Amino acid sequence: MNKNLDLVYYRSERSRQKITELSQALKKTPQRLKYSIFSLEKEGIIRNPHCIFDYSYFGLILFRVYFKGGYIGEKDKALIIKQLTENPYIISVYELSGEFDLAIEILSPNPSRFNKELKKVASLISTLNNYKLVLNIVTHIYPRTYLISKQNTFNVDEEEILIGGDRNVENFNEKEKQVIMSLLSKPRIKKTTLAKETDLNVKTVSSIINNLKKRKIIRGFKSVIDTNKLGIYKSRIFLKLHNISPEREKKLLEHTLRIPEIVQLHKTVGDWDIEIDIESLDKSKIRQKIIQIREEFKDLIETFNSLEFYQYYTRDYLPRYFFQPQSIII
Repeated sequence: MNKNLDLVYYRSERSRQKITELSQALKKTPQRLKYSIFSLEKEGIIRNPHCIFDYSYFGLILFRVYFKGGYIGEKDKALIIKQLTENPYIISVYELSGEFDLAIEILSPNPSRFNKELKKVASLISTLNNYKLVLNIVTHIYPRTYLISKQNTFNVDEEEILIGGDRNVENFNEKEKQVIMSLLSKPRIKKTTLAKETDLNVKTVSSIINNLKKRKIIRGFKSVIDTNKLGIYKSRIFLKLHNISPEREKKLLEHTLRIPEIVQLHKTVGDWDIEIDIESLDKSKIRQKIIQIREEFKDLIETFNSLEFYQYYTRDYLPRYFFQPQSIII
């Protein structure tokens, strides 16, 4: 299982990595790796590859909405999720267990547009009328290093990814827009294929992608993993803070960065100030890490809540309406 988890790690953290590079990292033949990856993707263990764009450079704002009692049965759930994933403003849909049932993330150019889209969702799906929302300020994305076996840790060089915050909005030329939209819809697309689809040469495509990475507009390429099928426990922690000082907040962020089981941290505005996603193959370890955070920062944490995270149904970092000429953004 450890060897499979190593492959899950590399394929989910570096979804555009070449098979030859992966072969060198894991010391497996390309043919064997291709078969293993095919099996993992066929079973849905690794799915939904996506390009991580820093949406703040596009002048967009991220809102997260948590719904209570959104559905009753599996048939209702399937219909609701289908309608949510078809909304071009919604970039993520996932299921929780506990106080909230479903959550969505909406990227909007302004609060007014967000309000219109949220009302549209509520009108289409009458059961989604009880919710809480937060404004996402900054997201810290950490690599899933807890999956890696000791013999392969020397090949791990992923760093924390930071998206959101106060950025100057970038302007994109037509060639950049073409490449961005192609990577949004097909994040694993080969550069040669991308060049044909955009009517650009491969050298230009490669230069544009490298430039977008240098400007930190593209932050990486990852995939969703089905934690349930892998026997991974996942929870989201909600923290309301008080007595906040820049020094203590910095200590909290540094502390989370040192915990391999923490895979995301969101700074928010709303009923709580921080959301932390924590995963482990050992459920007791999640409880242990939560207790550790609460004890270490008891002066900072005013209220605390946690929910089990079930699974993602879709995951992106840029809305599908963006750059589309027929879209009217108000």
